[in-house]
Amino acid sequence: MKSYVDQPNGVFPSVCSLDCPDQCGLLVHKKDGKIVKVEGDPNHPVTQGSICNKVRHMAERIYDPKRLTQPLKRVGVKGEGRFEPISWDEAIETITFHWKQLVSAYGPESILPYSFYGNMGRLNAESMDLRFFHRLGASRLERTICNAAGGVGYNYTMGANYGTDPEETVHTKLFIMWGINAVSTNMHQVMLAEKARKNGAQIVVIDCHKNQTGRWADWFIPVLPGTDTALALGIMHILFAENMVDSAFLETYTVGHEELREHVKQYDPSTVSAITGVPAEDIYRLARLYGTTSPSLVRIGNGLQHHDNGGMCVRTIACLPALTGQWLVSGGGGMKGNKGFLEHNKQALQRPDVLANKQTRRVNMNAIGTALLQLDPPIRSLYVYSSNPALVAPEGNKVRKGLEREDLFTVVHDLFLTETAAYADIVLPATSAFENTDFYTSYWHHYMQLQKPVIAPHGESKSNVEVFRLLAKGMGFEDEMFDDTEEDMIRQALDFPANPFLASISYEELVEKNYLKAAVDKRFFEQLPTPSGKIELYSKQLEALGYPPLPTYTPLVVESSYPYQYVPGPNHNFLNSTFSNNAKHVQLEKFPRLYMNAADAQASGIADGDLVRVWNDRGECELTASVGESVLKGVVVSQGLWADKPGAKHHVNVLTPDRIADMGGGATFFSGRVNVEKVAR
Repeated sequence: MKSYVDQPNGVFPSVCSLDCPDQCGLLVHKKDGKIVKVEGDPNHPVTQGSICNKVRHMAERIYDPKRLTQPLKRVGVKGEGRFEPISWDEAIETITFHWKQLVSAYGPESILPYSFYGNMGRLNAESMDLRFFHRLGASRLERTICNAAGGVGYNYTMGANYGTDPEETVHTKLFIMWGINAVSTNMHQVMLAEKARKNGAQIVVIDCHKNQTGRWADWFIPVLPGTDTALALGIMHILFAENMVDSAFLETYTVGHEELREHVKQYDPSTVSAITGVPAEDIYRLARLYGTTSPSLVRIGNGLQHHDNGGMCVRTIACLPALTGQWLVSGGGGMKGNKGFLEHNKQALQRPDVLANKQTRRVNMNAIGTALLQLDPPIRSLYVYSSNPALVAPEGNKVRKGLEREDLFTVVHDLFLTETAAYADIVLPATSAFENTDFYTSYWHHYMQLQKPVIAPHGESKSNVEVFRLLAKGMGFEDEMFDDTEEDMIRQALDFPANPFLASISYEELVEKNYLKAAVDKRFFEQLPTPSGKIELYSKQLEALGYPPLPTYTPLVVESSYPYQYVPGPNHNFLNSTFSNNAKHVQLEKFPRLYMNAADAQASGIADGDLVRVWNDRGECELTASVGESVLKGVVVSQGLWADKPGAKHHVNVLTPDRIADMGGGATFFSGRVNVEKVAR
């Protein structure tokens, strides 16, 4: 495979590595061996040359003077952030020495990896690392912090993460953006919707916060957090009652439509309005608009699954396109994610077969704070990569208390000395994606993309793949799988007859063209990987597990009497904690805000711009009040995860619960309650 590292000047193809559905094609400009500009690739079929500010300013992140250049060992108190440089040899020897001792004394389950998709490259996110930890026999991490509940819920209806091809949405006449701040998190879907809008398409946004996407909509519908299931059932009630369903489609391609018709009679608009805060007349208007407009598309976001009832919520909304037969129409249907079309041979990449004890304990990453403090036998070593649990995990005070344990040997592999790295015993410098060989699979569009190295590793930084090869050698593992090259592993991943949509993608052509589209059958809904092979409005799987087999609204857990439902959503210029420590992006975002309804603020003596204390029994933080009508009464919303700063109290995840959602082990970030008061000056 050609590498661009040795070419000091020129423009080179690349791909965005961020955990974002758009996964843009990029062109990277180099001068004298350094990246001087990042722009979009105008030839990419979906992203077409447009990129967000996060990627546009990526060179400033790569060459940030705070970026790590060599391994470090702790010389101060945990959390203090005092370290001194060491060699890679010393770092690997120190880590493996501790792990050999722990395995001998307490067994391999005393060690836990903690990671997510700080880099979406499939090799750096889930290949050599998982081979290593499976071979070691370490405790297994349930990586469920993001889309787990919704993904499982959607699959109960559709069988897999299959949805509408985004390229077809230029034909859509009605977009329902449900629980997604697409302007900030799926900008190319917005661009495609704008093309459709010029041909008469309408855009409806349903959310608990009138954010940038809500302001962009033709019609914004505010809904109380965690009640979206009821709203979807209210729409179904009207579709059936007013004969706006496609009976032929339901009969041919679904199971359970007759039971669903009877079931939703209880969700009349008056009842649903009392639950959701959406006026009954608006529920009628929305249902009739959806039932009479074709093609129509429901774009399901990540936000609404971060509730106690998040899995059932997404399952319920996923039923709507079947009721109106929109899967038959180009530009119609629904979309939670499309990663199923690019499913590859994960067994070959991850090698779970080498795990000796198939009953090895599992730890849900959402409960890492509780696990570090209470798990018995205890976690005695934590290896963190491509994630920052001290900032991103719920119950943040618990997490940091756990990281403070002197008997916890912690290693962090990252580009920066993150909030988590401040608690580490050993810190390892990580490469950026532009320094790696990797392949990428979008969870929105249908293209697989290849990353060839563009620049040399920064300082002494190494990729995840390289580090786990070194750790395997240090542990004395001689398995051949640790000798596989990046090319070997990409070829193994592509060898996957179980996914016929992948048949159009070969390694040789991927190297030549940089991106290739999966061969997706537009009538995939005719044979789905559900037990029935059809869209399951009634799920016997759910019934067997003790869940309602039909879509059903369940209220959120009433965890306290605090007056406000709290939703800590994403902001425009960060991606989770990524970029929160980079000056350019902080400048663009300005400062952390708490959006509050004007009536609530007035009753509490809070004015726009006031510093407010937000608290509950888990912790507290301080934000600047943004008072208006962007949220309903009884709801407060913040945006973004802000890096630690001396004297600042911006850590919003000290407020969030580590309860587990109804499906998939998912997170419940948005189901907490808080109180708010003005900070006396």
